[in-house]
Amino acid sequence: MAIQWYPGHMHKASKEMAEVLSRVDVVIELIDARIPFSTSNPVIKALSEGTPSLKILTKADLADPQTTQLWRAKLEKDEQTRTFAYDVKADAKTDEIVSLCWQLAPKKTGVTNLVMVAGTPNVGKSTLINALAGRHMARTGDEPAVTKGQQRINLRNGIMLLDTPGILWPKIENVQSSYRLATCGAIKNTAVTYTEIAFFAADYLLRHYPQLLTERFNFSALPSTESALLQLIGSQRGCLQAGGKVDLERVSTIFVNELRAGTLGRISFETPSMIAQELSEVLALKAEKALQETARREKRQRRKRR
Repeated sequence: MAIQWYPGHMHKASKEMAEVLSRVDVVIELIDARIPFSTSNPVIKALSEGTPSLKILTKADLADPQTTQLWRAKLEKDEQTRTFAYDVKADAKTDEIVSLCWQLAPKKTGVTNLVMVAGTPNVGKSTLINALAGRHMARTGDEPAVTKGQQRINLRNGIMLLDTPGILWPKIENVQSSYRLATCGAIKNTAVTYTEIAFFAADYLLRHYPQLLTERFNFSALPSTESALLQLIGSQRGCLQAGGKVDLERVSTIFVNELRAGTLGRISFETPSMIAQELSEVLALKAEKALQETARREKRQRRKRR
């Protein structure tokens, strides 16, 4: 079952973005380098169609660098799109981001370019804006939905930034994407439990990054299932209830927080080929549902004619 989280302020923010986009020269869309597809908001894509785009892959220091390169190559096949891998812990190189905005912006003389900064919740918009401005201009936090309304920041270099709230979209059709968003912290923890996220992430890491698990937890033999993995980690960390039973909620919280902080290593949760396969499956499922709905309508109509 897909995880859905779309509070009212996100619908309002989408409407406000649509109202101002005709005056925007460049859209900076921040996407999480660990899940570039799942954090690429289709609402933002639809609203900004035809506007030059700079896609900044944030938290690049947490993602698998080889996978990040695959995503950058794929995204830059669009002639109006440039990409930038952003690591807030390293040299920010904000001058390169400003230069890319100038390259993408329409050539205008003596006019300040309006650059919209958009993205999903908790992807790092406010952190980037503060780095570009060279001072604290926007609220930051580890929880999604910190920024609630638009605000303008004049960089005084010919660029006016338009900060927008982090928004998701009303329906996330790819079930895997909804769990990836939750795993990386883009969906509020009240919408899904740590245990659900931990089981999803543990299964993925067992299949794609077994070596990182072995190194982090000093396993002599890697568990074969996500349940066994969490049980073993819980025993190691002393997450025990009365009678020696592992407290799954406690160990899941520890596991997810370490994963989000990058303690387990540099991990990407999706590749271009993986997403291509999943989208094919989503389309097939939608076609099947459409056929079922058509059959139901025809059945109702036949009953009415009797």
